[in-house]
Amino acid sequence: MKSSLLVLGAGRSSAALIDYLIRQSESRNWSLTVGDLSLASAQERVQKSKTATAIAFDIQNESASAAAIARADVVISLLPATLHPKVAQLCLAHHKHLLTASYVSAEMRAMDHAARQQGLLFLNECGLDPGIDHMSAMQVMDRIRSEGGRITSFESFTGGLIAPDTDPGNPWRYKFTWNPRNVVMAGQGTARFLQDGTHKYIPYQQLFQRTTPIHVSGHGRFDGYANRDSLQYIDTYGLQGIQTILRGTLRHEGYCSAWNVFAQLGCCDDTYPMARVDQMTHRDFIAAFCGLKPDETPEQYLTEHFQLTPEGPELSKLRWSGLFSEEPIGLAAGTPAAVLEHILNKRWKLEPHDKDFIVMWHRFRYTLAGHTHTIEASLATTGEDSTHTAMSRTVGLPLAMAATLLMQDQIALRGVHIPVSSEIYEPILSMLADEGIRLTEKAY
Repeated sequence: MKSSLLVLGAGRSSAALIDYLIRQSESRNWSLTVGDLSLASAQERVQKSKTATAIAFDIQNESASAAAIARADVVISLLPATLHPKVAQLCLAHHKHLLTASYVSAEMRAMDHAARQQGLLFLNECGLDPGIDHMSAMQVMDRIRSEGGRITSFESFTGGLIAPDTDPGNPWRYKFTWNPRNVVMAGQGTARFLQDGTHKYIPYQQLFQRTTPIHVSGHGRFDGYANRDSLQYIDTYGLQGIQTILRGTLRHEGYCSAWNVFAQLGCCDDTYPMARVDQMTHRDFIAAFCGLKPDETPEQYLTEHFQLTPEGPELSKLRWSGLFSEEPIGLAAGTPAAVLEHILNKRWKLEPHDKDFIVMWHRFRYTLAGHTHTIEASLATTGEDSTHTAMSRTVGLPLAMAATLLMQDQIALRGVHIPVSSEIYEPILSMLADEGIRLTEKAY
C-alpha cells in the first residue's frame, strides 16, 4: 500500500495542489513532503498542516534529491519542465511514480519502455492546458464516437486572463498569472494546424496578426492565436481523417494587435544579451529596436512603421505599460525577452487582491446519420486572490487528483502517458466537478 507523497516545487502553481493533498493525506494517513529550493517557500505552503513536512530540495544536489525521492511512493514535479527528465531518471532509479503538468518532452518519451518494465506511471500534461483540455475534449469525443459519429473538426482554445473587476484601468485586460517568461516567449517557432483538409503554417512574425475570433457564451469575445503544433494531437486523440484541428491560446480582444508590436520589433528574442542594460531606461529599451531618424521619437516611429494612430489602442497599451517612460529598467543584464519581462512585470504582476480568470473553449463538428452537428463546450472560473488563483486550482487540482487515484491503486496504466484514457479522465473530471470546475455544453 502506498503511503508517501513528495511534491517538488512550492511556487505560484502549487497552492491549490498542496492544500488538496494536505486534506487527503490527513484523512488517509499519508505522509506528505513538500520540497523547494527555498525552504521558506515550502514551509509557507505546509503551515496549515500538522503532519506535512517541508524540506529544501535542489535537483542539482543528486544525492540529497535521490534520498528525498527514495522515501516517496509518488512524486509530483512542479519544477521547470527542463528539469523533469532529471527527476524522472531518479524516479526510475528508485522505482517511483511521477506526475507533471508539463508537455511530454522527447527525453521523457524515451523513458516509456523503462517505466513500463518497472511498473511505473509517468503521467504528464495533467494540469489545465495541457490537462483539463485533453480530458474534457476526450470525454466529448469518445461519447460522439460511441454514438456512431465521425468527428470532422476540433478547435480548442484556453486563456489565463484577469477577472473583469480586476484592475479596470488595465487596457491589456491581462497580467502574469503563470510563468512570465513563457508569456513573453509565447509563439516562438511556426504554428502548424489543419484547416478544411489543408495544412496551414503561421510563422512567428505573423502569429499575432492571424488570430481567430472566438465567442464564449456568457463571457464575450476573445482573440485566439495558434499553438505551435496542433497536428500531433491527431494521433493522440484518434482523429485520423479529421479535416480541421486547431489548438490555441485566448486573449482579450486587442491584446494580440498590441503584442504584435513587440513581436515585430524583436523584443521577445531570448538568444542574445543586450548591452548596457544597467544604464537603460524603459524608453531606451524600446528605442533600441526602432530605426529612428534624427529627432524622431519611438512613438512617432511606431506610428509610421506599423501604421498606427498616435492615441490608438496599441500605443495606449504600450504607454500604460511604461514602455515610453524614463524609468530606469533596474536590471543588471539580460536578453531582450528578459528585459521586456522585467519591465512588464512592474505593471503586470498580480497584486494581493487581484483575481485571475481562466476560460477554455472547445468546438466539435461531427456527422451522424447523415447530419452535421456542432457542440461547443466552455469552462470559466475566477480566482480568489493572487495566491489562491484560478490558474493554481486548474493546474494543481488535476495533478493532485491523479496522485490521489494513483496512491489508491485506481490507475492501472504504466509507462509515459497523458490523460486521454477514460481510466484517468472520467474520475478526475468528476472530482473537478465536485470542486466547481466543469465545462458546460451547447449543441446545435
